[in-house]
Amino acid sequence: MTVIVGRRRIGKTTLIKKAYQEKIYLFVSKKNEALLCEEFISIIQDSLNLKIFGKITRFKELFEYLMELAITQSFTLVIDEFQEFLYINDSLYSDMQNIWDNYKDRTKMNLILSGSIYSLMKRIFEDKKEPLFGRANNRIHLKPFSVQTIKEIIKDNYPDYSNDDLLSFYMLTGGVAKYVEIVVDNKAFTLQKQLDLVFDEYSLFIDEGKNLLIEEFGKEYLTYFSILALISSSKTARVEIESILEKNVGGYLDRLENEYTIIKRVKPIFAKDGSRTLRYEIIDNFFNFWFRFIYKYKSAIEIENYEYLKKIVNRDYTTYSGRILEKYFTQTLKLSNQYSNIGTYWEKGNQNEIDIVAINDEDKSMVIIEVKRQSKNIDIDILKNKAKKLVDKHKKYKVQYKGLSLDDM
Repeated sequence: MTVIVGRRRIGKTTLIKKAYQEKIYLFVSKKNEALLCEEFISIIQDSLNLKIFGKITRFKELFEYLMELAITQSFTLVIDEFQEFLYINDSLYSDMQNIWDNYKDRTKMNLILSGSIYSLMKRIFEDKKEPLFGRANNRIHLKPFSVQTIKEIIKDNYPDYSNDDLLSFYMLTGGVAKYVEIVVDNKAFTLQKQLDLVFDEYSLFIDEGKNLLIEEFGKEYLTYFSILALISSSKTARVEIESILEKNVGGYLDRLENEYTIIKRVKPIFAKDGSRTLRYEIIDNFFNFWFRFIYKYKSAIEIENYEYLKKIVNRDYTTYSGRILEKYFTQTLKLSNQYSNIGTYWEKGNQNEIDIVAINDEDKSMVIIEVKRQSKNIDIDILKNKAKKLVDKHKKYKVQYKGLSLDDM
């Protein structure tokens, strides 16, 4: 049993279809269980070239039939959007657990269970109280393409790209397969072409955040959306968010981080576990862009004033893309496998902020990095001054100071 989780548009279904040319592929849509079984029976008969006799209206009966069949015949069974069974028949997971436990040692089935509502899939397979807890043999959390892969994709499709083109490609897609595919198919490799693609009445991107997240968040989505909009606009401390929303958001932030994995907490490097000096950031590049430039200006979206929105993005692009550039270099440093810890640093009152600090505890070395879009704006003397307290506290480390800009991408 292999469980595959990952946000929508990440490419789970495409990956499964490429990995297993021969398979039974069942997609769980929200419909009556008897109707779903009728649809599934037709697919199974076609996939295995056999005839199923008798009337089956419960999925547990159909699953047991397949497990029985797999004692003598090996095949791959894929159940996509597996979490949707919660809305169809929530006792199904207990039934499947009993059937799986009874047959798994005799069966030749390769079972793939895939889902895109992360919080529900996590609950089904990782909550000790749930029947399928501990049943999976493998778990794949499918992530976006790395910056290295993004670079290869733009190079293959647009060899004359500039580093700013690479940055805007990374900023908008974040390496999410579907967005990469749309940008490539539309040959939108410059910022202006990407903005034309995003801000258009037929654009997939306009309703994307809403379509993907409302189901995750349920009735309280407005509060979650307000928090994410503030984080995307650099209101990253809990106290700032609470003062603007005038409510306690501790529980919301905790769920956004641990249940939905949409945000993460960021502490200064070397900060103790209990440190209250922390910020929040949105993990996904596209969600960050959507909340910053689409959700925030939904009044302009309503009246389809897309030219106005393009002007806003162009106005804020230098500052906004500077933060994305920091993220790009952080990912690049992680991929180098040279460091035991990579983070950021600041002191009380947001003083002496340093963009990236990379540590190698083995050879006691520290690289302190300033990131700017333009190399001419990097001043190593200012960086050394900002890092004085940090360096004084870690005298055993060999320190190197570095500036990174668009030129270094």
